[in-house]
Amino acid sequence: MSLPRVAIVGPGLLGGSIALAVRARGLGSVAIWARRADATAAALRDGFADVASTDLREVVSEADVVVFCTPIGAMPALAREIAPLVKPGALITDVGSAKGGLVAELAPIFRGRGRFVGSHPMAGSEQTGMRAARADLFEGAVCIVTPEAASQPEAVAAIGGFWASLGCQLRHLGPVEHDEVVALISHLPHLLAATLVNTVAASHSAALDFSGPGFRDTTRVAAGAPDMWAGILTANRDAVRKSVDAMIESLREIANILARDAGDPALLEFLKLAKHRRDTLRQPT
Repeated sequence: MSLPRVAIVGPGLLGGSIALAVRARGLGSVAIWARRADATAAALRDGFADVASTDLREVVSEADVVVFCTPIGAMPALAREIAPLVKPGALITDVGSAKGGLVAELAPIFRGRGRFVGSHPMAGSEQTGMRAARADLFEGAVCIVTPEAASQPEAVAAIGGFWASLGCQLRHLGPVEHDEVVALISHLPHLLAATLVNTVAASHSAALDFSGPGFRDTTRVAAGAPDMWAGILTANRDAVRKSVDAMIESLREIANILARDAGDPALLEFLKLAKHRRDTLRQPT
């Protein structure tokens, strides 16, 4: 896939990794927009971009693809600024991990000006910022493309082609179903990791000094940026609350099993079923 210019709005971990992947694969030139001049200077100095500026027009006006990589809450206001600047037919997408409200807000802004299709690469790290970016971050990762009913099929295919060119495996979900799925496989695990750390600290803080690889692996994602995750969880709060309620019911079931006789086979069956499901977890291909 050859693209004369890819514009990245917000050069954090994902934005920086897109930039590096586009350049490493020779897909086109990269333009980066950031709010701070020191960030644009770093993008140029460290080889992330051919053009980097705090001026949106300079970054997006000649772009074939525009990718929003800012926090979700910042995207609508930026979209309203960018919409009059993009060239006709430009593809616009985002990397936001909550899609229902975002797609409903961004799609009308670009209708008749550019071709917006939401997307969400399931790639990342508890680390943040351009310094953590990697050119291979998307290789083998699933990217969920989230078209709405009014999305143009050719635009959906083109956005999918863009992510495939970075090494992603494609899946397609509607925005609402996306939020339900991601609440279960991404947002709920983050809350569980954070809750586990806080529960241990509140119950017996010294226990943290004895933690081994199992605890560290289980809670790794809790080291993610709190402000970013607060925004994500708030943006998808309805689906997240539903997943939390389901987890609470499961924990109550386990508590009831533990309260029964030691010979109750339900605990072993629960663990065996979980092991089987984990062992057969589908890997991206």
